[in-house]
Amino acid sequence: MVITETTDAEVVGEAGTGAEAVRLAGELRPDVVVMDLRMPGMDGIEATRLITGGGGPARVVVLTTFDDDDHVYAALRAGASGFLVKDMALDDILAAVRVVAAGDALIAPSVTRRLISSFADRRPARAPSAAPARAGAPGAIPGAVPSAAPGQTPAARRLDAITDREREILTLVGRGLSNTEIAAELVLSIATVKTYMTRLLAKLDARDRVHLVILAYEAGLVSVTS
Repeated sequence: MVITETTDAEVVGEAGTGAEAVRLAGELRPDVVVMDLRMPGMDGIEATRLITGGGGPARVVVLTTFDDDDHVYAALRAGASGFLVKDMALDDILAAVRVVAAGDALIAPSVTRRLISSFADRRPARAPSAAPARAGAPGAIPGAVPSAAPGQTPAARRLDAITDREREILTLVGRGLSNTEIAAELVLSIATVKTYMTRLLAKLDARDRVHLVILAYEAGLVSVTS
């Protein structure tokens, strides 16, 4: 089976370079761009940044390998909505494209942990802040860090506009939990969790779930050991 044989997906263009991918995305306005990170000339990261920042409808899924965490993180920061591994089965790739086309982000809990671990090695130490929540305290979530005070990071300052419950939700998103898992963890309905997700995306001006994961880590809500 090839993508062109599926009934719900159509290949509208193919590009051999990053610059060509940017041009075609502007001309053809696809729903999803599957982007290889390694291409001649302009690389996939810069092409992703230009496509997602160009105001078009295209969402980008990047292609990578298991040992390419630095590039994956850079691509997500550039606006990618997720990533695929090059040796994935075609049906899994198609499923991923459908997920992203529907407006969701594609990032698994194991991937979240790897990205956090990779980024932790190069994040500067944070200034001391309030004491962490005590284990067993009402509403405490393992791995969560309360609001930072003076000396907090720019990402932490962005969280000033969200409520305590939204902060709990964001912490669990940062740990890689799905909406269903968050609902079970906090004893909420899935519809309620989705409402909170919509509010978080709007308040934090986040593109998608992947961007929320990055914000949660950069704000110090989750740690490598979460």
